[in-house]
Amino acid sequence: MITTGKINTIDLVYTAIGAALIAVCSFISIPTTVPFTMQTFAVFLVLLTLGGRRGTTSVFLYVLMGAVGIPVFSGFKGGFGVLLGNTGGYILGFILMGLIYALMTKLFGNRPVVEVISLIIGLSVCYAFGTAWFMTVYMRETGSVGVISVLSWCVFPFIIPDLIKMSMAFFISKRLKPVTGDERH
Repeated sequence: MITTGKINTIDLVYTAIGAALIAVCSFISIPTTVPFTMQTFAVFLVLLTLGGRRGTTSVFLYVLMGAVGIPVFSGFKGGFGVLLGNTGGYILGFILMGLIYALMTKLFGNRPVVEVISLIIGLSVCYAFGTAWFMTVYMRETGSVGVISVLSWCVFPFIIPDLIKMSMAFFISKRLKPVTGDERH
């Protein structure tokens, strides 16, 4: 059921379900400087299950819904102001993660090793982009802050939980891919 350059009803439905899953998982949250959520799990699962094109479109739709004010971000927040805030770079980084995943799996195939490496690189880019964003916003609003301090607030505590979420998403996606009707997406 692969169509080139066309969006079909199945793609629209899966894209909407993917965006909704990310939104629901963002509500599962432990508040900290950068909240611990299940967002990253959902982003991993959506990309692995729906593939690069549909998965990235789901992530973009999720960010767009939040940007226009629908409270889909952590803490039932929404609006463009959230994206311009301290953690907005991490949310926007999800789109970069999707684009990296889509590009790498298109170039190198959907082999498990490619999928995992794509997600790890995408997560690293998300961390880097989000951290740079956080530092920029934080320093503008509060004052100077060191890179190590920001990494200790925003990245180091999340590495192991995110790798666990990635592993869970990888194994769950293997069960879901046959249901999506197209294991190659």
